[in-house]
Amino acid sequence: MIADGTATGINFSIKGTPHHAGLKPGGEAILSAGAIGSPQILQLSGVGPGERLQTLGIPVAADLSGVGENLQDHLQIRAVYEVNIPTLNDQINNFFRRMAIGVQYVLTRTGPMSMGASQVCIFAKSRPGLETPDIQFHFQPLSADKPGIEMHGFSGVTLSVCQLRPESRGCIVLNSPDPKAYPAIHPNYLATPLDRETAVNGLKLTRKLVAADALRPFIVREHLPGADMQSDEQLLDGARDIAQTIYHPTSTCKMGADDMAVVDERLRVRGVRGLRVADASIMPTITSGNTNAPTIMIGEKAADMILDDAKGG
Repeated sequence: MIADGTATGINFSIKGTPHHAGLKPGGEAILSAGAIGSPQILQLSGVGPGERLQTLGIPVAADLSGVGENLQDHLQIRAVYEVNIPTLNDQINNFFRRMAIGVQYVLTRTGPMSMGASQVCIFAKSRPGLETPDIQFHFQPLSADKPGIEMHGFSGVTLSVCQLRPESRGCIVLNSPDPKAYPAIHPNYLATPLDRETAVNGLKLTRKLVAADALRPFIVREHLPGADMQSDEQLLDGARDIAQTIYHPTSTCKMGADDMAVVDERLRVRGVRGLRVADASIMPTITSGNTNAPTIMIGEKAADMILDDAKGG
C-alpha cells in the first residue's frame, strides 16, 4: 500500500489500483515515509496546520496542527582523537589497502566492509541522581569531519556521545505545494538548558573515558573539540561546532489524544477515514536508544491492528 501526497487530496493504491481515500469501502492507505516524509506527504495532501496549508494554496482536508511538529532526534557530539596505532583511516587513505579491503569482502565477506562503523556502545548517566542512563556512546575506529567524507590524514578514532531523552523540539515545515520540493527541517537542537548541560557533561565524560588506564597510552591528542576547550561555555561552543544528527528523527505525527496528536492509539489519522501512519513519526517521545528496532516493532504492531480491524469489519 503506497500513499502519494498531492495538493488535492490523499491518493493511494491497493494492489496497483488507484482510489481516493475514504471512497472505497474497506480500503485503507498506510503511510510509512518516515519522520520527514510522512508529515510532508500529509501536508501536501491537505492534512496539517490549516492556516499554513491555505497560504500555500493547498485545500484543507483535515486541520491537524500537530502534523510536522514535535520533531525529536538524537544529536551526536563526535569527539575525535589522534592515536598512536593504525585505524581504518590508515587503510582507507591508502589506495592499495583500500582496494584490498574491497577484494577481501568480495572473496570472503569479511573485513572492514562487513562490520558496522561503531564497534563499542556504552550507556551512561551524565549526572548523579538519574534512575537510568541518559546518554549513549558509540566508539568508531575511524575519524572524519563528517560521516561519508574523506578520512582524517592521521590515525584517528571517534567517540560519539548523544543525549537519549532530549527536551528540545523541532518541526517539519512545508515550503511549497510541489511534491518535489524539500520541506524545511528545523531540528532546534540544544534549545533547553538541560540539553545544553547534557552536551557539556557528555564531553566531560568522554575525556574521562579517554583518560582511563586502558585507553590513555594510545592517545596522542584531542583533535575535536580540542584540548583548549576547558570551560563549560567553551565546551558548549565546541559541541555546537562538531555535533550533527545521528539519523534518528521521530515524533512528527505523534500518537495520542491531545490537540497536537496526529494519529490515535490504532495509528489512524484523526479526521481522515481509511488512513494510518506506521513509522517512527508516530512516537510521542523518542526512544532512549537506537530507533531502528522500535520502528520495526511499530510496523509489526500496525500489521496486527490492521488485520484485527479488518476481521472486525
